[in-house]
Amino acid sequence: MDFNANKAIYLQIAAYVCDHILLGTWKVDDKLPSVRELAVQLEVNPNTVMRTYDLLQQKEIVVNRRGVGFFVTDASVSNVKAYRKAVFLEEDLFPFFRNIYLLEISLDELKQRYHNFIEQNFKNNEL
Repeated sequence: MDFNANKAIYLQIAAYVCDHILLGTWKVDDKLPSVRELAVQLEVNPNTVMRTYDLLQQKEIVVNRRGVGFFVTDASVSNVKAYRKAVFLEEDLFPFFRNIYLLEISLDELKQRYHNFIEQNFKNNEL
């Protein structure tokens, strides 16, 4: 995983986990990789992964079954969408709109590019 220097690593890992849940790679009641396994896989400190899992547990996206590991919750998909939507609206929307305005990109062009993006990237529900 290539990390962006402008965003905390644990938040980028949270986005990675959320992507897997939204894409159906990890389904309700699936066991997530252990803290150590994910840390090795992503080449990060286990404390960073634990911080990610703590955040996702607070958002009720994952649950810790003591002694067994972390699992995807029943409400994970709706909670991921609510969490990601809030982050998008708070952090990403203003610069997105600003660029649309400054570059004079029409809504029709955006709509067409959006449809092309969906068609090219989500035929098999993968990104």
